[in-house]
Amino acid sequence: MHEFYFLNKLFVSACQAPGTLEPHWSGLLWTAMLISLAIVIALPKPHGIRALIASTILRLIFSVGLQPTLFLLGAFNVCNKIIFLMSFVGNCGTFTRGYRAMVLDVEFLYHLLYLVICAMGLFVHEFFYSLLLFDLVYREETLLNVIKSVTRNGRSIILTAVLALILVYLFSIVGYLFFKDDFILEVDRLPNETAVPETGESLASEFLFSDVCRVESGENCSSPAPKEELVPAEETEQDKEHTCETLLMCIVTVLSHGLRSGGGVGDVLRKPSKEEPLFAARVIYDLLFFFMVIIIVLNLIFGVIIDTFADLRSEKQKKEEILKTTCFICGLERDKFDNKTVTFEEHIKEEHNMWHYLCFIVLVKVKDSTEYTGPESYVAEMIKERNLDWFPRMRAMSLVSSDSEGEQNELRNLQEKLESTMKLVTNLSGQLSELKDQMTEQRKQKQRIGLLGHPPHMNVNPQQPA
Repeated sequence: MHEFYFLNKLFVSACQAPGTLEPHWSGLLWTAMLISLAIVIALPKPHGIRALIASTILRLIFSVGLQPTLFLLGAFNVCNKIIFLMSFVGNCGTFTRGYRAMVLDVEFLYHLLYLVICAMGLFVHEFFYSLLLFDLVYREETLLNVIKSVTRNGRSIILTAVLALILVYLFSIVGYLFFKDDFILEVDRLPNETAVPETGESLASEFLFSDVCRVESGENCSSPAPKEELVPAEETEQDKEHTCETLLMCIVTVLSHGLRSGGGVGDVLRKPSKEEPLFAARVIYDLLFFFMVIIIVLNLIFGVIIDTFADLRSEKQKKEEILKTTCFICGLERDKFDNKTVTFEEHIKEEHNMWHYLCFIVLVKVKDSTEYTGPESYVAEMIKERNLDWFPRMRAMSLVSSDSEGEQNELRNLQEKLESTMKLVTNLSGQLSELKDQMTEQRKQKQRIGLLGHPPHMNVNPQQPA
């Protein structure tokens, strides 16, 4: 409540002549301006600069007046916009690309129109400054998406509107042919209608010489004419009139009242009796207009706008999500830095800071080519060719080092496993050789036992026939 009271007192004081501000309010303004100035000097933040500008403007309003302050702000705005437009043209190279590119550059035309409106507000009338409020739409992306929701699918919306006009035209023809007498609307007539002067007399002469005595008209100029008593205007009488005398009036009535009424054109027409011969046709006429125009066609237009706005909002959210979870330089996502020595925040602030890359590009452009180092010459050539291969796409030094360390650990583990496997193979080979020797020794023993235990008559010479 104290803030509202303070603003109310300042507004009342601003409406007075300059220099009439009460002493304690004047001291409060000076204090606010000095404090904001000290804050700007100590901590140059945007909020402190805004507070300094606001307090300075209020101080100027109460010191020199409202109109001089508005003139000073307008002049400053014009000068600022001229400087901005010159720097914009110089940075974008608008004039070097030709007049065609300059005319087709929407951003340049917007700033030029902004400058024209500022100049008109400064030299023509102050009310032109109110048009500058539309700059909020240009600055705020959400409001810009509201405008784009209509303009992006403008062709679909225009074609649907053309369909609506065709239907209105057809319903107007049917109404003109069959329901002309039902187009009776209530109108509010003006209470005191100005009488049209007779032929040969202009409206100015009628207004200037209405109380002058005229001899040629047979008036008695010797006696003063009694003044007509002013009759107070009676209350506005509601009257009815036919609005479908012509086809054009039928089209205007259906287009104006039919589209703006929630139930269609049937809400504004005469309510027919059920005993009339065209009662059923009138019901069908009203229902068809309601379903075809109000429900289908208008909702198609609204649906296209709402769906486009939803798509724009989802695109905006997707862009914001990509900017938050993806590195602008290398394109690596946040999950790539999980369980690593460097976090994603450290990566985008220190390793791949996009402002560092921008400063390096500016350095390459402003530096003399004879003083280039090897990497600077390479980057300068890439920039000249508009080639972005010098950016570290999908790789980072921190991930390379961590990956190399991981590979070394894996090789070390594999080597240890290989050594243990070799030892196991050596042991198995020794056991296998021992088992083989044992088997050979057992076979020899069995052969000796067989030779010693064989009977003599069974000894047969293989060379002799049986």
